[in-house]
Amino acid sequence: MDSTDLSVLRAAIDWLRAGRRVALATVVETWGSAPRRPGAWLAIRDDGQVVGSVSGGCVEDDLIARVREGALQRELPELVVYGATRDDASRFNLPCGGRLRIVVEPRPRPDLLEALLARTAAKRITTRSLDMATGASSLADAARSDVFSFDGRTMRAVHGPRWRLVVIGAGQLSRCVCEIALAADYEIVVVDPREEFAEGMTIEGVSLLREMPDDAILALGIDDRTAIVALTHDPKLDDMALLEALKSPAFYVGALGSRATTASRRARLAMFDMTPEEIDRLHGPIGLFIGARTPPEIAISILAEITAVRHGVPLLQRRREAPAGAD
Repeated sequence: MDSTDLSVLRAAIDWLRAGRRVALATVVETWGSAPRRPGAWLAIRDDGQVVGSVSGGCVEDDLIARVREGALQRELPELVVYGATRDDASRFNLPCGGRLRIVVEPRPRPDLLEALLARTAAKRITTRSLDMATGASSLADAARSDVFSFDGRTMRAVHGPRWRLVVIGAGQLSRCVCEIALAADYEIVVVDPREEFAEGMTIEGVSLLREMPDDAILALGIDDRTAIVALTHDPKLDDMALLEALKSPAFYVGALGSRATTASRRARLAMFDMTPEEIDRLHGPIGLFIGARTPPEIAISILAEITAVRHGVPLLQRRREAPAGAD
């Protein structure tokens, strides 16, 4: 659940606790250039106040009008379609070819939403199911690989961190990376056995392991929804992590350092039982080239590269030089 969706959940709970009526609107299907993905949701209060987004602003006004005109009086969820015709798409200013199907849920259960918030805070991946025929909803444990689905009768929305970031090192740059990754809805694990660094890594929602990096990576059970970044700039720690990370199914493995540092690291890795294909998986110098100099800017470049790899976008803006102090 990303930071926007978490805001929707918290707002809905607060409004319901205060005695207000609330409707939840969830994107269940899109065609063409729809601006929001299936699973994106919006909370609408009885007076028209909203938190979240289902279209980037195209259809929100109409949904608010529906709530004010009686949607909250319905007993059962309603399926609303936008952009079914050319005139409809033009009316709502949808992008060319865009079409949205949205489920409007008029009576969300406060206790279920509170349970979902608690499960999310505990980093438990959860499926929230809604039966369109009865309006009944329920929660169940889910896996990282589970995705949003809607078959016309049942909506299943997946909440919780389905992507994981393992950070080797607990320095200042690592802290900046963690703060940005939290907002991007990653489950974050920091690994650093060094006493002098680990004491300062106290970020809510970030787990800290005081183990050697290679042992930690083996114990974590790395999957293809995990990214691993080595940021200690200490070969004794970074290389140990990379020896295991590059053999794992992790979708991204990167390490801090200049081109010269990266070339030396690749040469060292080749001295171990690693294939050229495994070594070629290493992203280094880490991060997209955006002229980053400060730790927050470098963290942005790192998360930008991870995001591009995660979504299969070609890395055209590769770093031509290392950030200051990264040699």
